[in-house]
Amino acid sequence: MSETRHLRLLPWNGPEGKPALLATDGAESWVNRLADKVEAEQIETATVLRDLALSMVVDHVDPPASELLFIARRLCESVTDLLKIAESRAARIPAYDHPDDQPSTE
Repeated sequence: MSETRHLRLLPWNGPEGKPALLATDGAESWVNRLADKVEAEQIETATVLRDLALSMVVDHVDPPASELLFIARRLCESVTDLLKIAESRAARIPAYDHPDDQPSTE
């Protein structure tokens, strides 16, 4: 049996709205593949929303307040998703040795 090396923050919440974590040894699993797929869909959704919001601003369209509120809410949701993806991926990046952390050889 493999030793668990880390916890992966999943792109969805668990029971009671708490963060969902996957204990993993880094091996591919169906949960990892599902999480990767959900993250890709969240990134695509954010891209579409960004493009829509940009077209509202760049084209100087005067959209109704209800449309602006809708897009603002969706953008906030997407930013939240993207921050969770960034946090999850950052936690999976192995630490590196900084040259200043090396002992002196003098």
